[in-house]
Amino acid sequence: MSGDHSRDPCPMVIVNDFGGAFAMGAIGGTIWHSVKGFRNSPVGERWQGVKSAVRLRAPTLGGNFGAWGGMFSFFDCTVKAVRKTEDPWNSIISGFLVGGALAVRGGWKHMRNSAIICGFILAGMEGAGIAMSRMMAENPVAPALPEAPLAAA
Repeated sequence: MSGDHSRDPCPMVIVNDFGGAFAMGAIGGTIWHSVKGFRNSPVGERWQGVKSAVRLRAPTLGGNFGAWGGMFSFFDCTVKAVRKTEDPWNSIISGFLVGGALAVRGGWKHMRNSAIICGFILAGMEGAGIAMSRMMAENPVAPALPEAPLAAA
């Protein structure tokens, strides 16, 4: 099984990715809800509105990001173990499974639609990553151009 050997083994990757996603969501939520709390509060109470909005909503957004990141890592590790390979399909399948799992309370149609949308989003991200890595390669493989015949002068 080839791949990125610098990462921790799968059980620890899940915990690390959950924590990283939670932190990213909490920091982004703090910034987002600070602005919203400031804009939506009366002039004399803006800083109180900022503190209230951040205290109430930023941890929720962090938890949502953490749940997505942790579930994605769990499914990614599971798919790698089942398929015994590391390729972009693992991420696409994992995204599909996460989208469906997070929408399970909405019923079968919502679950199916969320799974398909999440799978397509991950496919787009994987495609963009592959395109960027090929574009940034040190020795890009360019097709040989045919030589133009010299025109008689």
